[in-house]
Amino acid sequence: MKKALSVLMTSALTVGMLAACGPQDEETSTSPASGNGEEKPEKLVVWEDKDKGPALDYAIKSFEKEHGIKVEYKEVETTKIQEQLALDGPAGTAPDVVTIPHDNIGPAVTKGLLTELTTISDESTSRFSESSLDAMTFDGKLYGLPKATETPVFIYNKALMSEAPATMDELKTFATDFTKGGNYGFLALLDNYYFAHGFLNGYGSYVFGEKDGSFDTADLGVNSAEAIEAVDYISTWYKDKLLPNGIIGENGGSALDGLFNEGKVASVMNGPWAFQGYTAAGIEIGAAPMPTLPNGEPVKTFMGVKGWNVTSFSTNKEWAEKFIDHITSDENAKKRFELTQEIPPNTALLEDPIIKDNELASAVALQSQNAVPMPSIPEMSEVWAPMQSAIQTVITGKADSKKALDQARGTIEENIKANHGGK
Repeated sequence: MKKALSVLMTSALTVGMLAACGPQDEETSTSPASGNGEEKPEKLVVWEDKDKGPALDYAIKSFEKEHGIKVEYKEVETTKIQEQLALDGPAGTAPDVVTIPHDNIGPAVTKGLLTELTTISDESTSRFSESSLDAMTFDGKLYGLPKATETPVFIYNKALMSEAPATMDELKTFATDFTKGGNYGFLALLDNYYFAHGFLNGYGSYVFGEKDGSFDTADLGVNSAEAIEAVDYISTWYKDKLLPNGIIGENGGSALDGLFNEGKVASVMNGPWAFQGYTAAGIEIGAAPMPTLPNGEPVKTFMGVKGWNVTSFSTNKEWAEKFIDHITSDENAKKRFELTQEIPPNTALLEDPIIKDNELASAVALQSQNAVPMPSIPEMSEVWAPMQSAIQTVITGKADSKKALDQARGTIEENIKANHGGK
């Protein structure tokens, strides 16, 4: 975990790692026990995302063939996995492996639902991007291996913009010329802290500092000089009438999507979840990493990571770790992308044609290299509303950025103390 992660929530990316699982696993497959003496089970049970089960079949078949262990999976809504695990664990019916979003790891560990990974080798972890591994880490311990990432990127209408600009300065010049008569050169929900974070963090601000490998909730950087500079920069887009005040608040997202789908917007900042809707509207879209900021730094967007985790109720922990190590190999990650279009954080796949030649996937993969995972600690829930309110106050001209961010910090501190026992 890095200080740059300390804010807030897609990275993908040469095949041929199947052999990496070979000799070592082959040796254990001939023995009834793993290296530390754990008996080989007859089967492992896995909870997978809803409608994603078939993507596991390819990896399961090779694991079963190599180790002689049957793997059964059940599809469960990821939003319900923690709740169900808390019920099934004490009842003795919990799975060995689950998949959850990374920002759920902290709460799940706190509730005693997940166990630390202790047998995963450095060779295995080296295949993932650093930020995706950070997302799987809580209190300095690794609790999962990443399988998919998502993060906001720069999306543009190819009929209105020939190529993505390299810098925000270039984008602002384009937007200044293009924005008129109800048309916009660029739209983004920059009052929403999820999107604004990329700018604030790119300028060097942070939410929680770090202490002894964990987030330090007493160290708040939301009103730092860097944060003030970033919000001042964001506000120039509104002062110059390039971003309309109407594209803010709860309805901002639907308004942004509606204008883009009508062909009135040349480019937007949005996530891969928007690709399908834009394409269905008949827009030929392109995508790229976000343009660099005026200070020369990248926009450091929030990243969401889904991973594979071993439950604390499993009696087959070492074999469960072998399984998640196997299914996240480069070869199996590539196969999963082919079936689900979920973008893996395996860095070797960045150069694989399946990602490299896919403009949309490549954009998410490349942006993810500069993205930071959303903090998975409960205190992060106290940050969203005060920060959104502060940014909205600035862009609507009701307060300067220092006053607004100072107030946001005070509110965050009070709520952490009241709701989480913070000091």
